[in-house]
Amino acid sequence: MISTGAAVVILGGVGLFLSAFFSGSETGFYRVARVRLMLDAIGGDRIARILLWLTHRPSLFVATALVGNNLANYMTSLAIVVGTQALMGQASHTAELIAPLLLAPVLFVYGELLPKNLFLKAPNRLLRGGGPLFSVFLVLFFPVSILLWGVNRLLARVAVQTPEQVRFTLAGRELQRVLEEGHEAGILHGAQRNLARAIFSLTKRPVGEFALPVDDVPRVRADMSQEEILRIARRFRVPAVAVESADAGDDLTDYVRVIDLGLTSGDLADTLRPLLSIAQTETYLGALIRMQSADESLARVVDAEGRTVGMLTPDRLRDPLFRGTR
Repeated sequence: MISTGAAVVILGGVGLFLSAFFSGSETGFYRVARVRLMLDAIGGDRIARILLWLTHRPSLFVATALVGNNLANYMTSLAIVVGTQALMGQASHTAELIAPLLLAPVLFVYGELLPKNLFLKAPNRLLRGGGPLFSVFLVLFFPVSILLWGVNRLLARVAVQTPEQVRFTLAGRELQRVLEEGHEAGILHGAQRNLARAIFSLTKRPVGEFALPVDDVPRVRADMSQEEILRIARRFRVPAVAVESADAGDDLTDYVRVIDLGLTSGDLADTLRPLLSIAQTETYLGALIRMQSADESLARVVDAEGRTVGMLTPDRLRDPLFRGTR
């Protein structure tokens, strides 16, 4: 039979451990390297797969950590009250109020501050190590967590910013401070820091903001001679020109690169390249990666109906990245 004192110690110790675990896990979740999780998941690591799955559902992770923290706080509070009653007697209501205040610094240091700092310094190792235990609580708390997730989605419809947006904003500011510290320590050059800042500020913006108006892009007709097309390209100093086709009406579907045209003496049709279509709602970074991966010199930005609303060139997308580094 477990004595009251032993039960109080066990209850308080478990509560303190859970408080430290959930508080640290939440910090580690926002500092863990997603690329590392992805590589571990590809390698067959089940815990990494679960954590990677949760990174795409941050509300569920936060809800689980919130439920766990509340449970831990209740356990530690109950242990303090029961322990105080065992020592001072049932009638000592004043002691029951004073004891939590006296122990609050201890609970804060070992249940919040210390674990958060540890997970801040080694998020990958500690979050990966605590992954199995967190997975267990994820299943146990799922009914309550899914309810909190639903409330969060409801609040997101009326709130200016969702909790996730606020958290990611804070994480972005923290990463900016890391870059500044790296620059001050001599690890990062000023141009590297400015480039990283530009990527963070541009990555989520829609690519439609960077598109050139269709009328500002030089174009040629499919029936023009090679000399005429090269003359137009030289006049506007562009490496590629859009090609109008009689079959396509006013819309543009193809383009030709000047270098391809200069290296061949054949028919224009042999050098035509289809224009890459990019939705105007696609992110800036996504559009840049697509153009670079496809090695395209010209792309068209289309609306929901597939109509061309603008044109993109690699230089048009790269310039905002390096504008602040020069």
